[in-house]
Amino acid sequence: MEQHGNTTTYNVENVLRQNIINSDYYNKTCLKLSSWDEVVDEIYENVDHVEPWMSGNARGPSTAFCLLYRLFTMKLNAKQIKDLLNHKDSPYIRAVGFLYLRYVADPKILFSWYSSYIRDNEEIKPSGEYGKAVTIGDYCRDVMLEQ
Repeated sequence: MEQHGNTTTYNVENVLRQNIINSDYYNKTCLKLSSWDEVVDEIYENVDHVEPWMSGNARGPSTAFCLLYRLFTMKLNAKQIKDLLNHKDSPYIRAVGFLYLRYVADPKILFSWYSSYIRDNEEIKPSGEYGKAVTIGDYCRDVMLEQ
């Protein structure tokens, strides 16, 4: 899929992007992941929320956004994106797929990607284990309309 917007920054806000590319996790872990499958496995193993920043006292970029940024650099094809959106192992893998589209898909085609997920009832806690549970459909609407 062709990426829309800035293909250097991937339309990520500058402070967040700088924190991602300078983080130990991104440089020591994410950059060593050389395939889509490896990144998906890392999301499955280590992502427990999809907020841009870590919570608590550690204020670095989240694992989710570091891995999302790694996916940007891989320039995913349509099948890989669809596989993220339909992944059965973790709602966080799916959420990273929706974020991928929100940042780099042409806004004119965004709804065509999201439309079949608007009524998806799988639950996710976007802010982590203590956050509010929402459906993937609600998450899609929020990402599409509020980001």
